Amino acid sequence: MMSDCGLDYIELLQQEVDRTSAKLLYLRNEEEPEEAPPPRHTPHTCSAPRRLAISPGLGGKPLTPPFTENLRRLLFGRTVRVFNFDWRKSFFHFREPNSELSYALQVDQGGARAVQMVIQARIIKHLLFSQQGGSEGRSLLSLTELGPPEQQGALAAALSDSLWLAGQEESATVTMVTEDDSPKPPSEYRLDLLTEKMHTFVFNRKEELSSFLLDHIHCFQEEGGHGVVLFLYSLVCSRTIDRIREDLDSSTAHLLQRRLGNFVCSQALLNLLLTGRATPHVCNGTQAPGGGAAPLDPPLQGVLSRGDIGYLHWSREQMDRDRLLQVGSMLKTPRFPVWLCCINSTYSVLFSLTRSLLSDWRTEHQFQLFYYNGQNSQNSTARLTIDTHSHHWEAPSVDPGVDLEKRFPSLEMTIRTKWEGASINWGGIPPFY
Repeated sequence: MMSDCGLDYIELLQQEVDRTSAKLLYLRNEEEPEEAPPPRHTPHTCSAPRRLAISPGLGGKPLTPPFTENLRRLLFGRTVRVFNFDWRKSFFHFREPNSELSYALQVDQGGARAVQMVIQARIIKHLLFSQQGGSEGRSLLSLTELGPPEQQGALAAALSDSLWLAGQEESATVTMVTEDDSPKPPSEYRLDLLTEKMHTFVFNRKEELSSFLLDHIHCFQEEGGHGVVLFLYSLVCSRTIDRIREDLDSSTAHLLQRRLGNFVCSQALLNLLLTGRATPHVCNGTQAPGGGAAPLDPPLQGVLSRGDIGYLHWSREQMDRDRLLQVGSMLKTPRFPVWLCCINSTYSVLFSLTRSLLSDWRTEHQFQLFYYNGQNSQNSTARLTIDTHSHHWEAPSVDPGVDLEKRFPSLEMTIRTKWEGASINWGGIPPFY
């Protein structure tokens, strides 16, 4: 009988073979022209390690071929497109337990970064405001010195909140990799060695959803489990394909956009992550199109209500072209003082420890914001002091020909999209540009 060490070694070899096969498959997919007929591949052992594949005996249902086709079209626009290697390798991995940044996720530089940072924002919201006693008076220590059990609980809560919100707080669906193959898809469908192994699990009570996620949280936070893809599939299934199509308008046909050989999140997908609805614009409610629109252009479908997590946006490139995205107050003023920030197309998180910051105007005279950008080089949470009564930043420049936006860090300009004219003190640390 083979020893446990021998079995572990064989499994490691299988994982490496599967990982190499998957990477070669996606590299070939990227090089092929869109018009080429999709190649067929023989059934393949799932690239997820066996410990990260669950038994279908738990009651899950396989994804049907028609559903997977519609899922691909909604995500990519074509059934022959699949997640590339960068997406497939992404998962939710915390930084060192019991450290100053033990609340923080290590995030990727590819398209999955936006998804990871939204979950990061929900983790912070949970640790600061959703636990017992999570009102006022929380300190930064609430986010530090977390052991693995606390990290796992916070991640499960963040995933659960997102899926339950997408399911209109009535139900949610979790997709998991199982040991069985799903029905064989049609010939025009490109196998990706992952979707064909997925089963869905539906929950009508949030407590059961949270418990299931916590029991299987290792599938989302271990390497090889494709945790970000699992969560994204779960999010779409929770909202349902039909509802997402109703959320979208003619400006957005699918949720992922191809850019420089990678897939990045559309604004509709960001809004789905933040609010539970895949509306494609950041304005409040439904608005008429801008001045350059054609007379028959449909109205813009924006955000209908405040969510738990907010959104701030800044882009030097858009500012130079006078096309800066104007985020509405529904996203700028969430129920909790935690914001996903899109700064020059890179995602990060800004938050406050004061829950009443957005409900009591007196707290907005002078307050502190904390910032995490997801970079490995950041070894502590940045602390900024915001003063909305001082306007030193607007003092005349030594060089009057230099724009204000080019004299100040982009993070500061992002903050000023919410608190116009505020001065920002970095507390002695070098500013993030």
